[in-house]
Amino acid sequence: MVPVILVLLLALLLSGAGFALKALWWIAVIVLVVWPLGFVIRPAAGGGKRGRWYRWQE
Repeated sequence: MVPVILVLLLALLLSGAGFALKALWWIAVIVLVVWPLGFVIRPAAGGGKRGRWYRWQE
């Protein structure tokens, strides 16, 4: 009985990890699409200059 429970727990753990990895892949794809858009669509700063995307580059 113990080996069956261990196998079921292992299957549950691996399926949960698979879902988490798939979710992380989707998040990475969304970030890779949105990040370059931030360079194209950035607000204008004072004086007509284009604003900086990152705060530490001010």
